[in-house]
Amino acid sequence: MKENVIILGAGIAGLAAAERLRESGINSVIFEKDNTYGGLCNSFQIGGFTFDTFAHISFDKNTESWLENRTPYYKHEPEALNYDRGIWLRHPVQNNLFGLPVEERIEIIKGFISRKKDGNPENYAQWLQQIYGKYFAEKYPYRYTRKYWTVEPDQLEPKWVQGRMYEPSLDEVLRGVMTSDTPGVHYSKEAHYPQNGGFKSFLAPMEKSARILYNKNTYQFDPVKRRVIFQDGCVVEYDYIISTVPLPEICKEIINIPDDVKKASESLYYTSGVMVSLGINRGNISPALWYYIYDEDILPARIYAPDWKSKSNVPDRCSAIQCEIYYSKFRPLRESLDEVMDKTVHQLLKLGLFKEDEIIVKDVRMKKYANIIFTPEIYEARNNVHHYLDQNGIYYAGRFGEWDYLWVGQSLLSGRRAAEKCIQDIKRTRK
Repeated sequence: MKENVIILGAGIAGLAAAERLRESGINSVIFEKDNTYGGLCNSFQIGGFTFDTFAHISFDKNTESWLENRTPYYKHEPEALNYDRGIWLRHPVQNNLFGLPVEERIEIIKGFISRKKDGNPENYAQWLQQIYGKYFAEKYPYRYTRKYWTVEPDQLEPKWVQGRMYEPSLDEVLRGVMTSDTPGVHYSKEAHYPQNGGFKSFLAPMEKSARILYNKNTYQFDPVKRRVIFQDGCVVEYDYIISTVPLPEICKEIINIPDDVKKASESLYYTSGVMVSLGINRGNISPALWYYIYDEDILPARIYAPDWKSKSNVPDRCSAIQCEIYYSKFRPLRESLDEVMDKTVHQLLKLGLFKEDEIIVKDVRMKKYANIIFTPEIYEARNNVHHYLDQNGIYYAGRFGEWDYLWVGQSLLSGRRAAEKCIQDIKRTRK
């Protein structure tokens, strides 16, 4: 089997790459290891409930024409809450401290005023202390880092966080201490979500015009002979290739890969995510569209409410929640998925959002690759792998191909950029 352009992975980056190629009159075929498209943007249905693969909303103005304008959607204000030791606080916490005990608010203010912002922080822990003060950093983002990133804050480098966490002024902190009437400071004022079918519906127009072969898991990859062997024995030769496969995985599959490149790929760390999805036989159980849980003895780091995004995600007079729990090499999963689900349900019952006899749907599933962990080794290791792929004519795209903290819109643009590089190479070859 011989193809001009093949794409590995039918997630948002792979689909966007195929669409950009098609716009230039270039045909391609996508090989997807699962039995459906979407990747981390997939949605799934259970017992009349629709859940996404982790929480997703769209807020990137640069991708509206490709992602949203072809699918009916709802508009939301991106409001969220935080749960800490029985107290609900508006998000972000640093601007909304009004619900905390007075003594704790005083300590946070003192820490904020006395923080030192001189010099470049060596790690994420130092960055947090410089921006928010030592007391707040230890009480909130330190704890959340352990749950979401599965490491201590000083194990992360700080560059990845730029523009992703709000840096308040003293006036904003003081206002949030004295009143709950605070302005929204989310990086987007408006979020979009499909009216029907879950977040995956945003990808459906791209999927309809793409040629996709499913259940095609790669086994061996030969960039010299330009061929891919799949686990089902299928051998595909290609002229050009775009990969959205996680870098550690593709480096395992490339034959005769240099030892230093393989070693570099092994120092690219990531979190795996467990999703516990619950359908509830009662409406309006959630206090917000999504919320963060700081208590370290409660497994979920983040919870979202599918029915807040779209009522079509749940049957009539029902609600739903999905919990995200993270593991990694640094904090391995030591229980079965069913044990994680049972423990999560038991812990959530204590929050008082629902009763056990109101649960009518329970589901648990895991994704091996959820997020990139930004340890200090990441940049040199990533550059080494990317340099090797560049030398061997392998274009890469998406969160795990670029190996970066990409949101949905950024992943779409990543796929289009990879396709554009491929298009330019094809044009040069034809001259």
